[in-house]
Amino acid sequence: MYAVTGGRTAPRGGLAMEALVSSSTSMRLGMAYTREYRAISELCRQVRSVAEVSAMLRIPLGVARVLIADMESEGLVRVYQPQLEAGIPDAGLLERVLSGLRRL
Repeated sequence: MYAVTGGRTAPRGGLAMEALVSSSTSMRLGMAYTREYRAISELCRQVRSVAEVSAMLRIPLGVARVLIADMESEGLVRVYQPQLEAGIPDAGLLERVLSGLRRL
């Protein structure tokens, strides 16, 4: 995974683990993209949280965050950050993410 992320352990911008991700194209990514990019794009045809992407692809959360942030900057995915009140995430949202992770 070190080579895939270029040694980075955190995304360039802030990307919350509960942020929602969707593919920005209906077309499949070609062989010009990495296997990880193609897998994330396919998985995010349905809206998924960053944590779900990490769990479903069995890659570390930090790696998923870096890859998704890079894909967003290339216009391959859309990211919907959670609305924070005074910098604190909504407790209901966090409980839903935790519940989803437990179901995996």
